[in-house]
Amino acid sequence: MFGIDRQVYYRKTRRIASKQNKAKEVILMVNNIRKTMPRIGTRKLYYLLLDKLQLMKIGRDKFFDILRANHLLIHPKRSYHVTTNSHHRFNKHQNRILDLEINRPEQVWVSDITYIGKRDNPCYLSLVTDAYSKKIMGYYVADNMNTESSLKAFKMALKHRNNKNLPLIHHSDRGIQYCANDYQKHLNKNKILCSMTQNSDPYENAVAERINGILKQEFRVDKYNQKAEIMQKIVKEAIDIYNEIRPHYSNYMLTPNQMHHQNKIKMRTYKTKNSSKPELATV
Repeated sequence: MFGIDRQVYYRKTRRIASKQNKAKEVILMVNNIRKTMPRIGTRKLYYLLLDKLQLMKIGRDKFFDILRANHLLIHPKRSYHVTTNSHHRFNKHQNRILDLEINRPEQVWVSDITYIGKRDNPCYLSLVTDAYSKKIMGYYVADNMNTESSLKAFKMALKHRNNKNLPLIHHSDRGIQYCANDYQKHLNKNKILCSMTQNSDPYENAVAERINGILKQEFRVDKYNQKAEIMQKIVKEAIDIYNEIRPHYSNYMLTPNQMHHQNKIKMRTYKTKNSSKPELATV
C-alpha cells in the first residue's frame, strides 16, 4: 500500500530496536562508572569501556553521540576563590622548575591550597602532588589556612615518599603558608629544595591548579557543605579513586599510581596559552 517492502520495514524496525538496546547498555555502563567518578570526562569513559564497546561495535564518535543524545556529556564549570596571600615579610624563593625537564617520580612536588567550603562551613584543602605522575602524595582538610594545615599535608607526602636519597624540589606559590619559618624548616630538614612562582600566572603552578580542578569539577568535593572532619573523609575517598582508578590524560591514560611506579614514559607538559611567550611557563 505504501510502496515499502514488508522485509525492509521489519528489518528497519529490528535495527532501530537493536540500536536502542545498545544505547541503553552503554548508558548503564556509564552510570555504573559515574557512581564513583560522578563527572569523569567522555574520553576517559571511552578508554575505560573500550573493550566492551569494541565487542558491541561502537566507535568513539558513536559513543559520544549516545552520551550527547542522553545529556550525559560533561560541561566543565569554572570557579575561582583567592587563597594566596603573597604580601608578607617571609622569604620568597626563585622558580627552579621553569626550564626543568622532569623525567621521574619524586623529582618535583607541587603544593597548593584550594577552597572547598561554603560560607557557613569554610573548608580549605591542602595538597601535595607529584608533578611527574600527578599522584596526590599528601592532603589535609581544615577550616583555616594556617601553616600547620599545609604542613600536615606535606608530612603525609613525606611518609609516602619512596626515593628519599634522590633530589627533590618543592614548588608552590608565594603563599605565606609555604614561606613561613616552620614550613621552610621542614623542607631544609628533609633536604628538599624550595621553588616558588614569580607572579600570578597560574601556568607557573599548572599541575597543582589542574588537580584542584579535577577534584572540584569531577569529584565535586566542594559541594557537600560539611564540617572539616567529614570533608576529610569525603576527600580521602575521592583521592583514593583518583590515584588508583581514574585514568589521567597527561599520563597517557595510566592512573597516577601506575605512572608513579615507572620512570620510562616522557612526561607531558602544560604549555602557556600566551602566543607571545613560546617557551614553557611551567612543567
